[in-house]
Amino acid sequence: MDPSPLPLPADAPGLRLESALQLLAHSGVALPGGEPGSEAWLQGLVDALVEISSRDALTGLANRRAFELALAREIDRVARSGEPALLLTLDIDHFKRVNDTWGHGAGDQVLRAVAAALVDSVRPMDLVARIGGEEFAIILPNCASAFGETVAERVRRRVEHMPVAVAPGQQLNCTVSIGGAFAPQWVRSTPTLWVERADQQLYLAKAQGRNLVRLEPTAVSVVSNEERRLLFETFQFQDHE
Repeated sequence: MDPSPLPLPADAPGLRLESALQLLAHSGVALPGGEPGSEAWLQGLVDALVEISSRDALTGLANRRAFELALAREIDRVARSGEPALLLTLDIDHFKRVNDTWGHGAGDQVLRAVAAALVDSVRPMDLVARIGGEEFAIILPNCASAFGETVAERVRRRVEHMPVAVAPGQQLNCTVSIGGAFAPQWVRSTPTLWVERADQQLYLAKAQGRNLVRLEPTAVSVVSNEERRLLFETFQFQDHE
């Protein structure tokens, strides 16, 4: 059943707000407070729409677009401050079996449960995102290399020991494979290169049997030729300022 028509501001005839308000209602997001049509009301509407556009509808995590924006900001912060940052990429092991055996509804239950476990395993300042079907990523700012393995293992164990109800009286356990890479400090890298490094370790974890954590050996990542070029261009720009 369609929801009842929502009130629109009478003093904004040129704005087409019906779709925006219907979207908020269908998404379960609270409508903005205040007088409809007021500046505060319109700002609340914009903020709510931005929030919806940055969230994965199934899990409530940050979506791929929000993840990519956050990753670019973190790359810039690390290059400027030199503080460490860790990127973890994760896959749910044998996820296709869950869908094939129990159905896609059960698969959705597993995705939600894993998402909740990831959020519970990290700090509020860390960003957890769903970036693909059964693929997740976590950006951990200011995470020193001494703690990287501990954090990743905590995430892995939290998922491993979490039973998921997929049908009445039926539970299953799932696991994740995790790869991790630290952003090269004081180096102007790119989000693509950072993800590639983490993914290389993820592929290694999967190749070695899954339900494993594999991180780059040191926080001082090998600087690629492209990163050297970016660093050189940065120095040239500074010299000409």
